[in-house]
Amino acid sequence: KTLGVIGAGNIGGIVCDRARGLKMKVVAFDPYLGEEKADKMGVEKVELDELFARADFITLHVPFTDQTANILSRENIAKLKKGVRIVNCARGGLVDEEALADALKSGHVAGAAFDVFAVEPATESPLFNLPNVVVTPHLGAATTEAQENVALQVAEQMSDYLLTGAVTNALNMPSVTAEEAKVMTPWISLSGHLGNFIGQMTDEPIQAINILFDGSVSDMNLQALTAACVAGIMKKANPDTNMVSAPVIAKERGIKISTTKQDKTGAFDGYMKVTVVTAKRERSVAGTVFSDGKPRFIQIKGINIDAEIGAHMVYTTNVDVPGIIGTLGQSMGKHDVNIANFTLGRSEVKGEAIALLYIDEAIPEAALKDLEATGLFTQVKPLAFDVN
Repeated sequence: KTLGVIGAGNIGGIVCDRARGLKMKVVAFDPYLGEEKADKMGVEKVELDELFARADFITLHVPFTDQTANILSRENIAKLKKGVRIVNCARGGLVDEEALADALKSGHVAGAAFDVFAVEPATESPLFNLPNVVVTPHLGAATTEAQENVALQVAEQMSDYLLTGAVTNALNMPSVTAEEAKVMTPWISLSGHLGNFIGQMTDEPIQAINILFDGSVSDMNLQALTAACVAGIMKKANPDTNMVSAPVIAKERGIKISTTKQDKTGAFDGYMKVTVVTAKRERSVAGTVFSDGKPRFIQIKGINIDAEIGAHMVYTTNVDVPGIIGTLGQSMGKHDVNIANFTLGRSEVKGEAIALLYIDEAIPEAALKDLEATGLFTQVKPLAFDVN
């Protein structure tokens, strides 16, 4: 039989391994799974429609995001191989439950097993009481022994924090001493923003990440800064990623992470530069923390800038020609979008140019389409950052 795995990260990868142990043919859909990693896992990387057509069993192992919501929609369920069986122990909202119930009743889908639902707690569902469906609560880790051990660990770690300021085994960051936290907090924020920028700009599988630490930042806790950066990069693929899980997820995906530290080389006391390598391109962004404690972008694609980081931003690239500033301002005004800050940079006269707009709210889709329709821009990208 053929198993179709949607999402080949940590849990999905383990399922692939066990399915191969049962001599199943495994096909996997995951936009962030590289061909080399797929070969090492012993699975065949395929597009979603091919998985639908070939799989005798389908199992989902993805987070709930805008990209994965309703990934098994009524339209996609109709594409499935007749007699398929579906397992969802990942997140509710990935499957159109009413459409699946209809397919189960008609016999197009032979069976299903769910422990997550679109509405939780699940008191009602179209899947309940169907003879070819198994439903259970999502409680695999909630044993009595596990709860007691967790309670003891939490009490001990909170005691250490309150008595000494030590942070041990935090869920969202590596261990940091109280002394380090005072200096590093804005740098950790910067690391996350640099990673988040590159993550939002990168659609293809990442092969390698290099982080350069220059000057004063090179003497800080680089493990924490690296983890924050990698977490920012991985957020697009998995919004639940944090500073602890991100390096593990990156390793599982075959992403090579390297760091470089050097003495001060430029105008800034310290800065970070993040470079990501994919099969198609290399992309870099650099930043620093000013004396006011606010992170800044100082270089994108080798072009020097000085950009404050806001919750909502728009990034554009174009050839350096007259009229770009006016076009951006006119388009934002037309769609009632207020520009809080506007940063420009270029590689050379009439060379490649970039603009980074810090705006008060998310840019409307219509405004993006207007900018693209002008033909002046090679790229128009909305960006979002957690600046709280």
